[in-house]
Amino acid sequence: MMAAMKTQLRGEFSMHESLANYTTWRVGGLAKQLYRPADLDDLQEFLACLPSNEPLLWIGLGSNLLIRDGGFNGTVIAMYGVNADVHIDDCDVTVGAGVACAKVARQCAREGLSGGAFLAGIPGTMGGALAMNAGAFGGETWQVVNQACMINRLGELNWRERDEFDIDYRHVKRFDDEWFVAARLTLQKGDAAEEQQAIRDLLDKRAATQPTGKPSGGSTFRNPEGDYAARLIEQCGLKGYQIGGASVSEKHANFIINEDGCSAADIEQLIIFIGNEVERQTGIRLQPEVHVVGDAL
Repeated sequence: MMAAMKTQLRGEFSMHESLANYTTWRVGGLAKQLYRPADLDDLQEFLACLPSNEPLLWIGLGSNLLIRDGGFNGTVIAMYGVNADVHIDDCDVTVGAGVACAKVARQCAREGLSGGAFLAGIPGTMGGALAMNAGAFGGETWQVVNQACMINRLGELNWRERDEFDIDYRHVKRFDDEWFVAARLTLQKGDAAEEQQAIRDLLDKRAATQPTGKPSGGSTFRNPEGDYAARLIEQCGLKGYQIGGASVSEKHANFIINEDGCSAADIEQLIIFIGNEVERQTGIRLQPEVHVVGDAL
């Protein structure tokens, strides 16, 4: 099957690829097969060639994603840099799923658009941000989205309106067997210098409060209503707590960092331990923000 596909396709195909290279935690087993499309047309052709029951995993920059040490027994589609254009027409912005959120924020700021600076604090691509309604510094992705372009297993594209999705805090219910490939945002007119300064201020705040210099998956747990996961974890005395090579950041308690020799199992066990301990001490059950996939060893 793959021999025939390779004659048609222009992207990069590999088998038994280490997924540790595709996540911000730098852990994870092997993918049965991995494809990096050349562009959106190439992605459409690739999907049309796959069996209808093939398990699929879509990866952008790999933040908020924990792939178990046994890897993923299916096809991984690596989207970072694919369909990564940003088109600005007055206050309307069309973005591809493979563009980094930070790039969208910077480009919109240079054009004097307001309302997208928070995207600079999201350490992922627009595809991932759309899939989970990612947010930072009080902003959420779907606050500025009015349409999203979906692709299905047949490689067919369909633009959907915002009100077709069930959107909540760090949650978006999409249609079965459809994935995000682009979106249209609506921002407001602003001052370019002010917007660029706002981004610098946000990034300075992020660097001062988060462990940006070490491998992590981003925020581990969702904030419970009226409170902060980091405050609860710190209150329970868990800063610095370690299982294997995974430890709770001393800088920000809602981050788990990969120390030398960390495995995905270490991280997953630490996530479970934190959740249980916070519930034992406070009665509050924290909900993980991290998407855990793949097989354990």
